[in-house]
Amino acid sequence: MVWQRSYRLCRKLIEDGQPLPTVPGQVSVQGEDLGAWVQAQRLGWEQLLPAQAWMLENMLHLRPAGPSERLPAPRTQADKWTVNLRAARQFHAREGALQPPRKHVERLTQPDGTVAEVKLGQFVDNARRRAEKLTEDRRAELDALGMRW
Repeated sequence: MVWQRSYRLCRKLIEDGQPLPTVPGQVSVQGEDLGAWVQAQRLGWEQLLPAQAWMLENMLHLRPAGPSERLPAPRTQADKWTVNLRAARQFHAREGALQPPRKHVERLTQPDGTVAEVKLGQFVDNARRRAEKLTEDRRAELDALGMRW
């Protein structure tokens, strides 16, 4: 079982005097991303079996994630559309057309200064396939960028 394997690998780290990783990608042992596993346990504490929670608390000295550590709530479809449209506008302004390759990823600088990677090629492809389901406003926004349907 993956849970038990990752738990044993974390116990071994502690026994060897090493700290537990706290973020994904920090420590990988035998192909297991232990940072991602630790984070998943802390964020999903409510789904653990009582014995698992006890083992994490008493053997690995882990605690459930606090409210400030919780992942942000999923964005709404309108929020996702807005980000994808910003990426499409940026691509169109740079390239002069809205014809990204299927696997194209557009890097957008967010208002807070962070950089988001938007799978623009996938968005455009999906919009073409679902054109009949788009609202008139959304179709018009893409038409303004020269969308080839």
